[in-house]
Amino acid sequence: MNTPAKDNVDGIRRFLAQLPARPEAGQLLCEMVDAGLDRLSLPGSGQTLQRWRTLAAVAAYDLSLAKLYEAHADALAILAEAAADDIAPALSVWGVWCAEPPEARLDIRTASAEDPGRVVIDGVKAWCSGANALSHAIVSGWNADGHPCLAAVDLDQAGVTVSDEGWHAVGMAETTSVNVHFENARGIAVGGTNFYVDRPGFWQGGAGIAACWHGAAAQLASYLRHKLTGRDDPHALAHLGRADVALSASAAGLRAAAEAIDAEPTADSYRLAMRVRLATEQAAVEVMQAVGRALGAAPLCRDPWVARMMADLPVFLRQSHAERDLVALAQSTLQQAEDGEDGENYHAGEEEWRL
Repeated sequence: MNTPAKDNVDGIRRFLAQLPARPEAGQLLCEMVDAGLDRLSLPGSGQTLQRWRTLAAVAAYDLSLAKLYEAHADALAILAEAAADDIAPALSVWGVWCAEPPEARLDIRTASAEDPGRVVIDGVKAWCSGANALSHAIVSGWNADGHPCLAAVDLDQAGVTVSDEGWHAVGMAETTSVNVHFENARGIAVGGTNFYVDRPGFWQGGAGIAACWHGAAAQLASYLRHKLTGRDDPHALAHLGRADVALSASAAGLRAAAEAIDAEPTADSYRLAMRVRLATEQAAVEVMQAVGRALGAAPLCRDPWVARMMADLPVFLRQSHAERDLVALAQSTLQQAEDGEDGENYHAGEEEWRL
C-alpha cells in the first residue's frame, strides 16, 4: 500500500481548486487515488481530527465525492483493523457496502476447507455507492451458520454484475447507489463473525461521517457570509448569526470527540459518536434553513453549487436515523444510570454533562 499522505488537507484543497471543470464524482475519486490523496491517518491513531478535517474539506467541495471518498478511506481503515491491508492492490478504489435491507442479503460461504480465507458470494446487494467507478468493495453478508461476516471482493470478475436498479435520486445522484448482483463471485474473508460492528472503528467511522456533514454545512455558511457582506439587513444577518452558533457548537463537538477517540482508541465510542452525529445533523439543518431564509430562492435556482449542495445534504443526512437514534441514545443514558445506581439515580452519569 502507498505511504499515508498524513491527511494532506491543503494538498486536497489545492487539487480540487485547480480542476478546470468539475468531473463526475466517481472519476474524480479515481484521480484522487492516483494522486495519492486518499491515504489518511487511521481513526484512533492520534490524528483523528486531521482525518476528519480532510473529510470535511472534500465535503465542502462536493458531497457525492465526499460520500465515495469517505467510504474508500473507511474500507482501508477496516482492512487495517482486520490486519488485512495487504490485500488492497496499489491504486485500487474501494467501497463499503454493508447496508442490510431484508430483501437484499448476501450469502458468503467458505470456498474450500483447505483455504477458509477464500469465500464465494451469492445474492443481491443494495445501496452500492460508486459501483460503476470502484475496483473493489468490502461487502457484508451472512455465513453458513447465519452469522454476519465481511468479504473483500474484486469487482472486475464475471460473477459481479452492476445493475441500474434502485437509484433514482436527485440529491447525491452521482453516488449511483445501485443494486449489485453476485453469482458465485470470489472474495476474501475480512475479520471474523460480527467483526464489522464489534470493532472500535465502527463507531469511530460513524462519527467521521459527521465531519462530512459539518464540512458541507460550513461551506454553505461561508457562502451566506460572503453574500451578506456589506448588507444592512437585520433579518438576514440574524440567520447568519444562527448559522454561526450552530457550526461553532458542531465544530467544538467534533474536536472533543476526536480527542476522546485518540485518548482511548479501543474504547466503545457508541455514545460519543451518536451525540456528535445528532448534534452535527441539527447544525446542518440550521444552516440550510438559514441560507434559504436569508437569501431566498435565487441561489437555489441560479447558483449550481448551492443548488447541488442543498439537494445533496438532506439525502446524506439521512444516514442518521433521526428520532430512532435519539431514542437509542436516551436508552443508553438510562442504562448507564441503572448500572451506576447508588441511591441517588439522578446523579448517575452527571460528570458527562458537567462543565
